[in-house]
Amino acid sequence: MWSLSLSLAAGAGIASIQPGNWFMGWLGFSFLFLLSCFLLTSSIRWVEQTANLPYSKTLAWMVALAFALRLLGGVTTYLALPIFGHAGDEEQSAGFTYTDAYRRDEQAWDLAVSDRPILDAFNSRFAYDQYGGLLAFSALIYRYLSPDAHRVLMLVLMSALMGALGLPFLWKAVSLQWGDKVAMASGWIFALYPESVLLGGVAMREPYLLAFSTFCLWGFVNWTVNREKKSLAWLAIGIVGMLLVSPSIALVTLVILGGWLYFSSERGRFPWWAAVVLGIVFVAGLFLLSSALDQQGNLGGGSPLGVIQNFIRESFKWNVYKIEEGSGWVQKLFEEMPGWMQMPFVMIYGVLQPVLPAILIVPTEVIWKVIGILRAAGWYALLPALILSFWAESSPSTGKRRSVILWLSFVVWGWILFTALRGGGDQWDNPRYRTILFMWQAILAGQVWVWWRETRNAWAARMLAMEVVLVAVFAEWYANRYLHIGFQLPFGGMVALILGLWSLILAWGIWRDRMAHRGHSV
Repeated sequence: MWSLSLSLAAGAGIASIQPGNWFMGWLGFSFLFLLSCFLLTSSIRWVEQTANLPYSKTLAWMVALAFALRLLGGVTTYLALPIFGHAGDEEQSAGFTYTDAYRRDEQAWDLAVSDRPILDAFNSRFAYDQYGGLLAFSALIYRYLSPDAHRVLMLVLMSALMGALGLPFLWKAVSLQWGDKVAMASGWIFALYPESVLLGGVAMREPYLLAFSTFCLWGFVNWTVNREKKSLAWLAIGIVGMLLVSPSIALVTLVILGGWLYFSSERGRFPWWAAVVLGIVFVAGLFLLSSALDQQGNLGGGSPLGVIQNFIRESFKWNVYKIEEGSGWVQKLFEEMPGWMQMPFVMIYGVLQPVLPAILIVPTEVIWKVIGILRAAGWYALLPALILSFWAESSPSTGKRRSVILWLSFVVWGWILFTALRGGGDQWDNPRYRTILFMWQAILAGQVWVWWRETRNAWAARMLAMEVVLVAVFAEWYANRYLHIGFQLPFGGMVALILGLWSLILAWGIWRDRMAHRGHSV
């Protein structure tokens, strides 16, 4: 009863700020709200069957907060951007934070109101959705729930649902594998991370991919720990969903799970049938991905691997060009540095995006200032934990479980560096690509948080001190450039200063550890 009452009230409220017939909008939104309440409540109660009562109550608040933040954030940006965004910007005037979401939404509406079948979304003419799955789903919502008017917030509501729906699956899988403490920490990070909240409030692929990732995680963990073969259905649902929305992430997920199975099995072996299934799905995903990329860009290359290789190479070249073109000081640096240093520079610059000192100093509209600070602060809070994940060991993480954590750390950092090159210095695409594997990042960060709470290891504070040095030096550089405050260091001198201070922190930390070790030995 409370779900029905809440859904009808929320549907009435959100329908009043959308175009078209209010009654039809109320029915459509109320149905989607009721569906959201049913799925989220059912998944929470599913976890409550095995969770301790305090933890299950926490999970309920966590899921509710995750859903509310994404939905309210999406509605707020939809209403505020046309007023406070950049004047004359087409997508911001329509209430969109991402150009890709705006273009895909326009095509979804065009398809929904046409007489063409929904499966036409997988036609190559729709360039703004390479793979067609999300476009087909969006057109389906519009055609049957909003046929009279273009109600953008219906898709925002579905993104918010998918952004929160993965939490119970993440919680249950991590709790089974690493314990309730790590599950709680990872769950809060997954729920509150600003980049994930922003993406969960707009019709993008990422919230769907994150939800599908949690389905895969639960199915895989329950099968490996309890040997329940029926849980493999969740793994299959997750992989199929990824293949429809983004085949490349399905391939990456199969690599992650294959490595996990290898490192957690006896003597580094795993069942032959698992290898066959993974291989078949991997090859199918490879052909789907190469076909979509070739239709989009006529990349040639002959084989699927050739098409993907050409796509990656051309993407790297394009992003290096865009970084150099978009920033005068980067162009100047590129002219001064050897050619072999340009790619590492792009990679490091990409890892630091969105740059926290830049958004703190560079003038822009208030709404973008707030969004930028939240996004950058979230990433800079997560970054030290991901670095420490190679060394952190919480009490439930020993032996094979520790090997799995190390494997996930290598994969996550490989993905971060790859997306830094793929997205270059773009402060939107680069973090968005990085967030696709955010579920795994949340698990590592939760592991590090529990490790630090148990050990109070001094290297966590030292890592934060190194980050503060980076932010402070870059902030002074940006303040001098834009506000003419302080003194101006050449870029090379600034890098030398940062490296010098980092060396002092590292040397002091090593010295302190040795002194403490000698004291314990005596």
